[in-house]
Amino acid sequence: MEHRTIGELMTRKVVSVRLDTPFKEIAQTLADNAVSAVPVLDSLGRPAGVVSEADLLRKAADRSDLSGRTPLPHLEAWERARAEGRTAGELMSAPAVCAHPDWTVVEAARLMEVQQVKRLPVVDETDILLGIVSRGDLLRVFLRKDDAIREEITREVIGRTARLGAAGMTAEVNRGQVALHGTVTDPLLIPVLVRMCASIDGVVSVSEDLKQAPATGDTSGGTDQGQAAESRSPS
Repeated sequence: MEHRTIGELMTRKVVSVRLDTPFKEIAQTLADNAVSAVPVLDSLGRPAGVVSEADLLRKAADRSDLSGRTPLPHLEAWERARAEGRTAGELMSAPAVCAHPDWTVVEAARLMEVQQVKRLPVVDETDILLGIVSRGDLLRVFLRKDDAIREEITREVIGRTARLGAAGMTAEVNRGQVALHGTVTDPLLIPVLVRMCASIDGVVSVSEDLKQAPATGDTSGGTDQGQAAESRSPS
């Protein structure tokens, strides 16, 4: 099956800052480009970390509230050190959690979930920045047309498993929701077919109404054998 790669989905024109970029310049960069975070690059163009609005706001949150309406948040020592930072290298979240251009949406989404990040710098084999991919970029696979999803299921799922017993199956797709109908020769094949369909880019959900096809063996043999036995039996 054909999966869209991170290299196809990522943004190639990446706004970035350097390790020595000062606080106010970072804030201006975020505002000018309407982004909430940027990679921080070292002298070789490799992502050393990511600095976000949250990193910058930590400085404001660490200041005393003269009105007394909100308590001063508790910060760990490392968080306080970052709140006092003046450059991107001191403020950033590090190390940078990166993806590679040949990754699938599933791989990138799992890494985002595990690391609890909203975006991933995309790097080549030498860790040079190539682009950046966000949660919104990954969601673009779900904009895929129903016709394209149905064609891929017909070709890659039904077509490839027809000899195993899925030749009697058909697929309907409505807003990314796949409904499988028809018959299969082996009911053990049903969960496999469902998983295969679910793995296709753009599929939101998969439901099935598949039944086992009736046996098509020749039933006349038993009658012939019975008649032969009768002819051999003594009268």
